[in-house]
Amino acid sequence: MAAKSDGAAAAAGPGPEGAAGGARGGAGGRGEAAAAVAGGPGVTGAGGSGPRYELRDCCWVLCALLVFFSDGATDLWLAASYYLQGQRTYFGLTLLFVLLPSLVVQLLSFRWFVYDYSEPAGAPGPAVSTKDSGTGGPSISTKDSAAAFRTKEGSPQLGPGPAPSSASAYRRRCCRLCVWLLQTLVHLLQLGQVWRYLRAMYLGLQSRWRGERLRRHFYWRMLFESADVSMLRLLETFLRSAPQLVLQLSLLVHRGGEPDLLPALSTSASLVSLAWTLASYQKVLRDSRDDKRPLSYKGAVAQVLWHLFTIAARSLAFALFASVYKLYFGIFIVAHWCVMTFWVIQGETDFCMSKWEEIIYNMVVGIIYIFCWFNVKEGRSRRRMTLYYCIVLLENAALTGFWYSSRNFSTDFHSLILVCVVASSFALGIFFMCVYYCLLHPNGPMLGPQMPGCICPEAPGPCGPPADAVTSPPRSLPRTTGTERDGVSAGGERAGTPTPPVFQVRPGLPPTPVPRTLRTEGPVIRIDLPRKKYPAWDAHFIDRRLRKTILALEYSSPATPRLQYRSVGTSQELLEYETTV
Repeated sequence: MAAKSDGAAAAAGPGPEGAAGGARGGAGGRGEAAAAVAGGPGVTGAGGSGPRYELRDCCWVLCALLVFFSDGATDLWLAASYYLQGQRTYFGLTLLFVLLPSLVVQLLSFRWFVYDYSEPAGAPGPAVSTKDSGTGGPSISTKDSAAAFRTKEGSPQLGPGPAPSSASAYRRRCCRLCVWLLQTLVHLLQLGQVWRYLRAMYLGLQSRWRGERLRRHFYWRMLFESADVSMLRLLETFLRSAPQLVLQLSLLVHRGGEPDLLPALSTSASLVSLAWTLASYQKVLRDSRDDKRPLSYKGAVAQVLWHLFTIAARSLAFALFASVYKLYFGIFIVAHWCVMTFWVIQGETDFCMSKWEEIIYNMVVGIIYIFCWFNVKEGRSRRRMTLYYCIVLLENAALTGFWYSSRNFSTDFHSLILVCVVASSFALGIFFMCVYYCLLHPNGPMLGPQMPGCICPEAPGPCGPPADAVTSPPRSLPRTTGTERDGVSAGGERAGTPTPPVFQVRPGLPPTPVPRTLRTEGPVIRIDLPRKKYPAWDAHFIDRRLRKTILALEYSSPATPRLQYRSVGTSQELLEYETTV
């Protein structure tokens, strides 16, 4: 049985490995995705140990909560201080940069909750079923991820529970009502991200305390929740903390003299929030993909320091220039955002499931590029990052130079110190960036022997899973282009036409074994979409209907399934799969 992300279901027999056939469509340009579960004889229930939630992961979440509360509390405290001092303009701007981004993020978070927790009226959810393809055993059906299957921990026997009585149905309705009221209250209090942080930590701890069967299920859900909160925090910090940082720095520079304690605390909290959110986003993204090595906590700390100092230099240069040339600063920001957004769009990113969502995403990335580097395109980013930081260096020098030219060179020693702070902060940021890439990058030292980008410790051929395979736990997915739907490659040849390589080079083995290994046994969930390439999220992290379907299939399967995206390399398999639907 194949389940499409638009709610329709299509029956199919046991198809070939890597089969797929679907196209992008549906309302809002959402790509259709089909998922099928196939299990053969000899399927094991464990399927390898897999990644585990550790104590340091819990500590990382607690630190993220500390950063979140410190940023929000200092901003609100500073706004109240401006109000008590009678500075209504500064009070209004400070409060605006706190409330408006928070409202936008809470609406988006609550919209995700409504979609995840509600059942569409008048239309059934994605109907899916699992069946033992080897023995022709009984099939198990579910409507969506909310459908419960009763199973004993560690037992492969699954089955739908008995029909609920009136008392249990009443209790279930009361529980659902309480959940809705709780979530409404949480989001009205602007605490949606806090709830998601705590829920991710709870799911991670549950994955440690449960048996192997439920451990993987809770780990998958923890990854989904971590991905959601990292996306929300990235959006909020660059809509709130970034403009707040520039505003408070501008006020500090404009006043001169000894800086007040409260604006300095607010500025520091905003700066740490920006750096922490960027590093946390990259860590969760890498952890969610099994075709990439996970980012260590040492590497994450190096990323925090890298972004901390580069953003500090950038924001201080903005503040110095804006304290004298307010109108020209606004023109510069708008022009820089337009150029960067056009650069991102020209790179043809593939993050979202529809065209308009992709355009909005590119506009947000343009805002991020005002302050720091953010990789959005697959492949080696060394040249693009070098070009970006050269542009940023020239802009910082020009903005600081224009500001310094308006000062008194002979007597204003304080101005010279600020110029040196901008230069030294940028240099420190570049230093920590080099430390990360040369010593702490997941693929190994940049100047030394590179480890394979995959996580497979031993492979006779090219290292890593196939391009269309995703091992447990799940990782992400891409939009389908027209040529992929037609089965035509970029060069004009039919997809699947074999092109034998001239020679193959066997990659060297990593010096130390990698804990995550590629699992090849057990049931498979086939998704009728080509897999998105890093640094994009997989589609089952972005498409929430697909996510619900995968969780339902995973929960109803006697063994933890693997994910397999559509392969565009074999036209024969494509034709066979299409004829069985």
